[in-house]
Amino acid sequence: MSTPEDGPAASAPEPAPASTDPVRRERLLLAGALAAAGPDAPTKCAGWDARDLTAHLVVRERRPDAAPGILLPPLAGYTERVRRRTARAVPFERLVERFREGPPKTSPYALPGVDKIANGVEFFVHHEDVLRARPDWEPRDISPELEELLWRRIKIARLVLRKVHVEVTLVQPDGRSLHVSGPGRSARGTAAGGVRVHGPVGELVLWALGRRDVARVRVTGDTEAVKALTEAGWSL
Repeated sequence: MSTPEDGPAASAPEPAPASTDPVRRERLLLAGALAAAGPDAPTKCAGWDARDLTAHLVVRERRPDAAPGILLPPLAGYTERVRRRTARAVPFERLVERFREGPPKTSPYALPGVDKIANGVEFFVHHEDVLRARPDWEPRDISPELEELLWRRIKIARLVLRKVHVEVTLVQPDGRSLHVSGPGRSARGTAAGGVRVHGPVGELVLWALGRRDVARVRVTGDTEAVKALTEAGWSL
């Protein structure tokens, strides 16, 4: 629940920022989307509202003691406790502003080059988590610079899909493709053949990172492989 100190939520997203850096631009757009949505707005991150998501983004960059638990299950309990405390203790508008400002100089995320490597996919996916939780959402246009960055970083799908025993290839409209579940994996699992997932790079990223219910992609391939993939579960 928002408190009186939080103030009213904005009714519309902020204008698109002028930054030409695709990661910086996506940070500013995500901050604007969070502010417009308000603290109690739903997101596509299971179980999290906008306040929860913003606290995650702030802890990730500003609490190096807690950030490892985002990826390391043995440390996840501590990370979640820190995130919940942060969500309760800091007014929502201040959380959004801290995220908008970026990491402090003492944060590993402030090191040269880390922003582009670590944050492009993170910010894009969470921006879509906010936008696509609305009932009337439509895909937005993304810049060629962001598309190219996402394609370079989409190899993260190999980590996310490592336990999916189906051979999966992601295919862009221009024909570029990437195997994200290697040859031979299907032999250990339930399906022969393979699956090709077609769509713009942003939709492929969302699909690969578990937002399958809102990712606008087309899946083709061996019938049994498609069935096995449809029944599999994964997320990041």
